[in-house]
Amino acid sequence: MIKTNFKKLGVIALSLAVLTFVGCSSSKSADTSIGEQMDYKITGIDPGAGEMKLAEQAVKEYNTNYTVQASSGAAMTQALADAYENEEPIIVTGWSPHWMFSKYDLKYLEDPKGIFGGAEHIDTVVHKGLKEKLPSAYKILDQFNWTPEDMEAVMLKINDGGTVKDVARQWITDNADMVSKWTDGATKVDGDEIKLAYVAWDSEIASTNVIGLVLEDMGYNVTLTQVDAGPMWAAVGSGDADAIVAAWLPATHAKYISDYKDTVENLGPNLEGARVGLVVPKYMDINSIEDLAK
Repeated sequence: MIKTNFKKLGVIALSLAVLTFVGCSSSKSADTSIGEQMDYKITGIDPGAGEMKLAEQAVKEYNTNYTVQASSGAAMTQALADAYENEEPIIVTGWSPHWMFSKYDLKYLEDPKGIFGGAEHIDTVVHKGLKEKLPSAYKILDQFNWTPEDMEAVMLKINDGGTVKDVARQWITDNADMVSKWTDGATKVDGDEIKLAYVAWDSEIASTNVIGLVLEDMGYNVTLTQVDAGPMWAAVGSGDADAIVAAWLPATHAKYISDYKDTVENLGPNLEGARVGLVVPKYMDINSIEDLAK
């Protein structure tokens, strides 16, 4: 069975998403700037998240008048949904893979200064010694690999009201051929315990629950623990957690993997094609972060 622990939740965002309406309304002047319409406020996520610092750096280096306001992942996505439905302007923190890219028409803004870095990948990182401790789990984790489209399919169904475990189970059933590649060569066990840590980002909720069920199907007693990014890395670094499938690299979690390099092993990407940056709806007539300074 899978046991789920909930500690202090943390959602790390990997971009800024910008929303505004087309044309003007009775309460907004057609020549009012985007920033004025939103009081130069960006709806962020949890305070202290690494990507909040990137957002703060971006608004400064592009000489904008914006401030980044902390909230939570759930509050951010709700604000996005409300604004999009009413075609009202809003700036939020966001990232991909994420279900919002399936639900809304969004595009990335150009980032000439490269503040958010280039392409990212999501890696599987284990505590050193896992190969000897749990060789079958190590093999499965090492072979775990899927696409942004796979992850977003799980995320979107969860967002549409499906329970996390039910959606993860259905995805595993529908993608048995892919899952068989993850478990190829692995031996079933009888109740061996394995602990996975993850952050409460929609993307990592999807990936950790999917791989958790795969490990359960192979006979493991799986415990999933939801924490902030810092404690997640501390857990896998200390051995309190055996593995994470939530390492955003090379930029987002660069400090963490450097801090714990002596006690963790990076098994490499489980997902390629992650991206960070500023995002806007496709109907919006701006194409670069530089436009936010105008």
